[in-house]
Amino acid sequence: MSDYLVIVESPAKAKTIERYLGKKYKVKASMGHVIDLPKSQTAIDVEHGYEPKYITIRGKGPILKELKTAAKKAKKIYLAADPDREGEAIAWHLARSLNVDIDSDCRVVFNEITKDAIKDSFKHPRPINRDLVDAQQARRVLDRLVGYNISPLLWKKVKKGLSAGRVQSVALRMIINRETEIQNFEPEEYWTIGVEFLKGKTKFEGSFYGVNSKKTELKSEEDVQKILKQVKGNEFKVETVTKKERKRNPALPFITSSLQQESARKLNFRARKTMMLAQQLYEGVDIGKEGTVGLITYMRTDSTRISEVAQEEASGYITNEYGKEFLKSGDKKEKKQANAQDAHEAIRPTSVLRTPAEIKQYLSRDQLRLYKLIWERFVASQMAPAVMDTMSVDLVNSGVIFRATGSKVKFPGFMKVYVEGSDDEVDEKDKLLPNLKEGDAVIKKDIEPKQHFTQPPPRYTEARLVRTLEELGIGRPSTYAPTLDTIQKRGYVSLDNKRFVPTELGEIVDQLIIEFFPDIVNVEFTAKMEQDLDNIEEGSVNWVKIIDEFYKEFEKDLEKAEKEMQEVEIKDEPAGEDCDQCGNAMVFKMGRYGKFMACSNFPDCRNTKAIVKEIGVKCPNCKEGNIIERKSKKRRIFYGCDRYPECEFLSWDKPIARSCPKCEHLLVEKKLKKGVQVSCTECDYKETPQQ
Repeated sequence: MSDYLVIVESPAKAKTIERYLGKKYKVKASMGHVIDLPKSQTAIDVEHGYEPKYITIRGKGPILKELKTAAKKAKKIYLAADPDREGEAIAWHLARSLNVDIDSDCRVVFNEITKDAIKDSFKHPRPINRDLVDAQQARRVLDRLVGYNISPLLWKKVKKGLSAGRVQSVALRMIINRETEIQNFEPEEYWTIGVEFLKGKTKFEGSFYGVNSKKTELKSEEDVQKILKQVKGNEFKVETVTKKERKRNPALPFITSSLQQESARKLNFRARKTMMLAQQLYEGVDIGKEGTVGLITYMRTDSTRISEVAQEEASGYITNEYGKEFLKSGDKKEKKQANAQDAHEAIRPTSVLRTPAEIKQYLSRDQLRLYKLIWERFVASQMAPAVMDTMSVDLVNSGVIFRATGSKVKFPGFMKVYVEGSDDEVDEKDKLLPNLKEGDAVIKKDIEPKQHFTQPPPRYTEARLVRTLEELGIGRPSTYAPTLDTIQKRGYVSLDNKRFVPTELGEIVDQLIIEFFPDIVNVEFTAKMEQDLDNIEEGSVNWVKIIDEFYKEFEKDLEKAEKEMQEVEIKDEPAGEDCDQCGNAMVFKMGRYGKFMACSNFPDCRNTKAIVKEIGVKCPNCKEGNIIERKSKKRRIFYGCDRYPECEFLSWDKPIARSCPKCEHLLVEKKLKKGVQVSCTECDYKETPQQ
């Protein structure tokens, strides 16, 4: 018989924590929620204070029975679910099921699964936080009232399998708004003039700035010709030289949303994949002699706070590895985000001494890449700013000013370890200018005017959308990954070059929500609702009051929609060919993995076909077939012969319609980090990469 029973959420954590706590403790896993709202009904009693009707989740009966049996044998029960609202709700449900007094010191929380953190948390148990439970319960009730009332309407009026929700409807609205901006965008012409200068034998570049000390815009070729006529000869005088020292501070350690954004930029991970891998690193990985250890702190957080112990360990590591001058000065305090809950620390390695190189052999490739990203970001955040020497030079000829700028890293600081990614291309290389002083003469070697047009705002990537939702105060860290996943699974959006594009179905659903439930897609309304839910967590407002205020208005919208919403017929788009089995027309359908062709005579004929995309290249293997674009089971694009399986030609690189000039074999386009390079599949022939 064990003296103490500890209940956590996952078996991986249970095994690790039991080893840390010793023989007196028995650690069991609840496998997440054991009690929840049923999936088959709304299960909210709106007539009696919005009381939720909880049930034991189907299939979780044996787990609950096992926990009850273990609870009867234990002197004391500790509930150690995750340290967030969801975890608090799980602990509350378990306490009620196991007859544990919620006001007793039964709740244990820890931000990291390490020996010291676990042992320390058991020295400070606390009662279950009812405000946290109420906040979580309010979210569940609110989402149920919205989703389980609007979704059936959409099934009836549009098609089965659709859904609507507070955060997903706003996310969809934002994607559609952006698409509208792009479609309505009218490009404006503008010009630039680039110049290559020569100082002695040193070349450097400048660009047109203005005329007679004033910045001037070039809106047409006529404007450019005026400037070019004004320039007399090839000699320019250096009018001003400005030298400055600029400091660049490191990025803060990761919170949930910034981790999702950065892993999308640098690792090409989707938000769901990032959170799945982070969960694995948090719960623990077997790293040899140390056994199973949690490698990162809890990954659902909106705080950039770092514990003193972690700061001290990082300071020691940085001093030993790079020198004291690379250490961040201790007088700068991090600014807390306005809507941050600050419940626990930023996402960081549980020990900075476990470097990615040292534990590489114990991690999968993707686990290692994410751990390395988290480790480098944390270490860099504790390092000194980088110092840049910048130089700006104005060069003048007949009143026409060209400006050249240069910079170099004087002291790398945090950049020695890590530089934050960007949604836009940023050139991090030194851009050096020759040693110029006022009055110097330089020679214009080459001048090149270029025509440009303003570009529409870019479509949302996952990273951009997460960042925008966070900035607007929509949703919380744990909601972003499932939200983005849902709008894709429902067929409301598709991904084109990793950017969200709304589908016809998405636009139909969005218009219906706007017409009948305008508050649901109103950004300000949704952000205020998030703030109200946070106020419940802080104990400053009653959760039933907040839900009641919302539902009274929502119920009116619902009644109106039931009466007035018209049925929408979504016609299938003709595919332009007939079914080869029954002769009826083929149509395009939207499936889980995108568009495909299906017979219009369904269900009598169930013939389906993948949409074939030819690339205009003959198969180099059989000389008869055509190369087509295909997708692997993991949705990766590859190229093969349309005569497969008779011809088994396969290429991960895209073939092009010309032969190698050296050996006459196939040329392919290889994707590089920046641009594409044409190269031969047989010999060493390569062409200059194209941006």
